[in-house]
Amino acid sequence: MAMFELITNARIYSPAPLGTGCVLTCAGKIVYIGQSKPQLGSGLDVQVTDVEGKMLLPGLVDGHAHITGGGGETGYSSKVPPVPLSEFTGAGVTSVIGLTGTDDVTRSTSALIAATMALREEGLNAWCYTGGYHYPLNLLTDSALNDLVHIECVIGIGELAISDHRSSHMTLDELVRVASEAHVGGLMTGKAGLLHLHLGDGRRGLQLVREAIAQAEVPARIYQPTHVNRLKRLFDEACELVAQGCHIDLTAFPVVEEANGDKSSVDKSVDNGYGIVEAVTRYIDKNLPIEKLTVSSDGGGCLPEFDNQGVLLKLDFARCQSLPIALGELLAAGVDTEQAISFFTNNAAQLYRLQGKGVIAVGADADLVTMDEQFQISDVMCRGVWHKKSGRQLKKGLFE
Repeated sequence: MAMFELITNARIYSPAPLGTGCVLTCAGKIVYIGQSKPQLGSGLDVQVTDVEGKMLLPGLVDGHAHITGGGGETGYSSKVPPVPLSEFTGAGVTSVIGLTGTDDVTRSTSALIAATMALREEGLNAWCYTGGYHYPLNLLTDSALNDLVHIECVIGIGELAISDHRSSHMTLDELVRVASEAHVGGLMTGKAGLLHLHLGDGRRGLQLVREAIAQAEVPARIYQPTHVNRLKRLFDEACELVAQGCHIDLTAFPVVEEANGDKSSVDKSVDNGYGIVEAVTRYIDKNLPIEKLTVSSDGGGCLPEFDNQGVLLKLDFARCQSLPIALGELLAAGVDTEQAISFFTNNAAQLYRLQGKGVIAVGADADLVTMDEQFQISDVMCRGVWHKKSGRQLKKGLFE
């Protein structure tokens, strides 16, 4: 690997548009951004990559991925395998927050932390939640607060399930107690200290969160509901919480193949939910703060369909590739470029307090992605190392 990496002829979005120019990286950091090439000594080891007018974006930040694999709703054989390195970087994801799902027993917090550290060793930026899907929480130490304070890669508690027949059906007091631990842990460490909430399609929706905000002292910003675009009424409830200070997370539904070969990130099986374009457009039309909305993949997570008695009808799993496809759909639909990119990069980096992530700026980490005119991921750099170039995956995990 060269000491310096110079990217030329790039249309740079920081996410703000910076025009066409060059980006120079060294030792995993961005050290120069400009319209002309920097003046470098003739003896320096510089590798030049001409991206030929492609968009250059910050690496995508995926705030919700089942890195140990999800599933398990139809028995042991239905558990989704762990998500390998190239599934993330191939999709332009350079930073990920891992979590456990319905099966937080065989996929424990201990296993999640180990998987997080493994992805780091392979070159990805990775963090995780403690606690899991159910209550009482699945922890590594004797409390969520201790996990947050003493385990560096743990940034909050989640994905704790509510309004779902697979959840633990928590009481209000239990929810507030968990949120308080997340909040205090964040205060003590400078971490995000979020309570990341899985929302099912139960009729109570976000009622418990509304009551917690109204009746307890934990700030609204601690609660981050996800999957809120799965139902139209749930999306409207979530938007109301944004006005109170919550951040909300949309799920980039899995890629589906149409009969004509077209691909879309909209899950056609969810007739009463919103796809990414419609959800984002509605959010913007409500004049809600752009920085309070993020989009994640649910990569590796199961996508079950149940009947009204909780009997499984169909099982699939989410893929990280849905993130760049969703971003491409927003750009193709004419959503403001800076805003669209922010939902996948800077908004998440700021919320999760990932220093140096989600932006293209001097001093920021060299996590960079290019997209071509068809909004396909072409090149991916993570920590200053190329994982993908000209559409070809260069770096994979140990057992891929």
